[in-house]
Amino acid sequence: MFQLNDNYLKLPGSYLFSTIGKKVREYQAAHPDQKVISLGIGDVTQPLAPVIIDALHRAVDEMGHRETFHGYAPDLGYEFLRTTIAKHDFQARGADISADEIFISDGAKCDCSNIQEIFSQDNTIAVCDPVYPVYVDSNVMAGRTGTYDPQSGVWSDVIYMPCTMDNDFVPELPKKTPDLIYLCYPNNPTGSTLTKDQLQVWVDYANRVGAVILFDAAYEAYISEENVPHTIYECEGARTCAIEMRSFSKNAGFTGVRLGFTVIPKDIQRDGVALHALWARRHGTKYNGAPYIIQRAGEAVYSPEGKEQLTKQVAYYMNNAAVIKEGLCKAGYRVSGGVNAPYIWMKTPDGMTSWQFFDELLNKANVVGTPGSGFGPSGEGYFRLTAFGTYESTLEAVRRIQRL
Repeated sequence: MFQLNDNYLKLPGSYLFSTIGKKVREYQAAHPDQKVISLGIGDVTQPLAPVIIDALHRAVDEMGHRETFHGYAPDLGYEFLRTTIAKHDFQARGADISADEIFISDGAKCDCSNIQEIFSQDNTIAVCDPVYPVYVDSNVMAGRTGTYDPQSGVWSDVIYMPCTMDNDFVPELPKKTPDLIYLCYPNNPTGSTLTKDQLQVWVDYANRVGAVILFDAAYEAYISEENVPHTIYECEGARTCAIEMRSFSKNAGFTGVRLGFTVIPKDIQRDGVALHALWARRHGTKYNGAPYIIQRAGEAVYSPEGKEQLTKQVAYYMNNAAVIKEGLCKAGYRVSGGVNAPYIWMKTPDGMTSWQFFDELLNKANVVGTPGSGFGPSGEGYFRLTAFGTYESTLEAVRRIQRL
């Protein structure tokens, strides 16, 4: 008789955003005349930039001719894209990363959840709290997190690093030594950042204790302050302890197109084995590569026209963030984020729980956000709003919240 992977049965409820979607669908079915505005899931709303559309069209035309047709992509991704990424995202910032240390994928979410496969089940993970749910949930599925306490929302074998208003949402080095450290900066969900000096502390710590940092830099394009690093490899020593994941979803609107990459320097080794080699083996075995036409679209992101067009698109969303932050502050809410990230992190009013405020916002203002408790125990009493809506819907959502 076959056996189930019963680690899946340990997961509490459904995935956070699936739960939100179900509640919104039920509300809309009961109130078909109400127009609901979503500032919940971090999905973009602006169309792909013209330079990307042009690149897609050219690549599609190539696929219609024998001479320029492309089948399976190379395991690591096409060299034209990896070389472009290495030059613009890393080498231009003084980071020593080469093209053959970059693995092209279909998005950062997949890589963030799959990267744990190359590590022993006995490894202990440390996560910021609140945290992007995929980090913890993927480790639950792998059997690495112990038992779950529904009262506290805590997994017994996970090291939590609380990030609250009391510490400006900056995690402290854990008292218990972890093997794997998940960091996401600019942060989802709090919108906070680390300065280069603050991030250097983590790199030094990881090298000192022999840990690996899994660094999610999906929101790098939204950084506006000069003392905030765009990549962890700007820090000295990061090549021996850090893996970085990137996404084209938020900087170029590829949420429906799908493209991302992971960087694993060849210097990260344990017991004489390079993590780069393990991930290459996993990548080649389990993944067939992002399509040629999508990788050509990704290359266009780095062209002069692409940079100009996407800078305007990022500015559009960050203007939305400013509208939300200013509007909520005027209404008396305590808020943070919205400067180097497209997320606003707010304290729920009147002692409401995160889900109580979700229901209040949905039922009385017809606005959808994300309950902070869905990101971990320290997220209770907080709420996340995204800047990825249209300007008009963002403005209307803020007005509705102000009228509560």
